[in-house]
Amino acid sequence: MFWLTYRLAEVGVLEDPKLQGKYDTGQRVGAETVTFLSNQGNTGTLYSIPGLDYVSHEDVLPYRTTEKQPIHNHLFDKFLVTDTETGNYTARDSLRDWQDKNHPWLELTDVHRETTENMRVTVMPFYIGSRWRYCIRLENLGDDTVQLRERHWRIFSLSGTLETVRGRGIIGKEPVFSKAQPAFQYTSHISLQAPSGHMWGTFKMEREDSSTFECRIPPFSLESKQEDGESPHGFII
Repeated sequence: MFWLTYRLAEVGVLEDPKLQGKYDTGQRVGAETVTFLSNQGNTGTLYSIPGLDYVSHEDVLPYRTTEKQPIHNHLFDKFLVTDTETGNYTARDSLRDWQDKNHPWLELTDVHRETTENMRVTVMPFYIGSRWRYCIRLENLGDDTVQLRERHWRIFSLSGTLETVRGRGIIGKEPVFSKAQPAFQYTSHISLQAPSGHMWGTFKMEREDSSTFECRIPPFSLESKQEDGESPHGFII
């Protein structure tokens, strides 16, 4: 009989959590894509940066990396440079220029949260010019495993229209929330016939005994930063 042994590669060492203050900007596992509109020529072209997303400071685990490159992203070397004196990473001029140019479409304006039967839903809406991007994070704060089965959205536009959208799962998935994997985060986009409106809804969650409950999505506003024309109407939910 032969025995094979494996050793996981070490990528970092956890540090002691801070009792006060905030952590430096970090990276979470499973980052999606940040999307934004080009501000050159008003072309309406939607750009995306894979492997980059918003994260709450309370979700960041501080650690000291043992790898030469702590963040694996194709823009790392373009945007960051090592400080030879401290060993820290600092922003290059290219990152500062990119932030200045795209800041209006990347700025976080508000955060909405609501908890139903230990399922917490966090919504972060962003106006990105002619449409909105919204990031949704679901977290299971309890001990019981549940699975998301359906979504139900209500979208109100100040033009006077009220839309209802129902469907299976979210972005083609029906994620399971357990003690081992308690959270799931995704992003979508929406455009309205008016410069503003608001959204709300529910997720249908199924317990292990097949019983279900409606998990509320907190209402959130869709406010544009400029009202110089109507946007094309379309839903991508």
